[in-house]
Amino acid sequence: MEIIIATKNPGKAKEFQEIFAPLGYEVKTLLDLKDIPDVEETGTTFAENAILKAEMTSVLLNQVVIADDSGLVIDALDGKPGVYSARYAGLEKNDDANIDKVLTELNGVPQENRTAHFHCTLAVAIPGQETKLFTGICNGLILTERRGNNGFGYDPIFYIPDLGKTMAELLPDEKNNISHRGQAIKQLRNWVNKHFKKGETDESANL
Repeated sequence: MEIIIATKNPGKAKEFQEIFAPLGYEVKTLLDLKDIPDVEETGTTFAENAILKAEMTSVLLNQVVIADDSGLVIDALDGKPGVYSARYAGLEKNDDANIDKVLTELNGVPQENRTAHFHCTLAVAIPGQETKLFTGICNGLILTERRGNNGFGYDPIFYIPDLGKTMAELLPDEKNNISHRGQAIKQLRNWVNKHFKKGETDESANL
């Protein structure tokens, strides 16, 4: 069984593989499909971008495609970096530069006011059917310095009070259990199990 994920982000690709591989699915991304172009994220919301990526890639491949758009939403920065999380410090994606910009903008903000959440919207585009959306959120605080070497993106400064760790200090299984992306994927799995029986032959059965 094969799942196509419309991303060229190695970190996201790894997380999807860690979640779906134990369930017997082979995960392929745009890193594996060299002739499929990356879709420009022109939407103003996570949902709009996820739908764009999923539907355009599904049309090109004529099969089920999953796309996600996710990012960091910081209350003290009026919701920034939001949909611009991946390129917050410039056009080229640079995790360290993005973190440095966030820390600079939050300089002097007390810890209790550094509330934030990670947001993920998953879009599942199925040929001939309406695109499905699933959303996950993970709440936390933004630290004043990096902690941990796991994960990617803003994980080293995103602190989860209930666990006493940053996202970057969690093991992969721990992160996938509580992360915004992990929550959205759980909803997707529940939807698939509820609506599609094993052995179906339509496009959705690929999930």
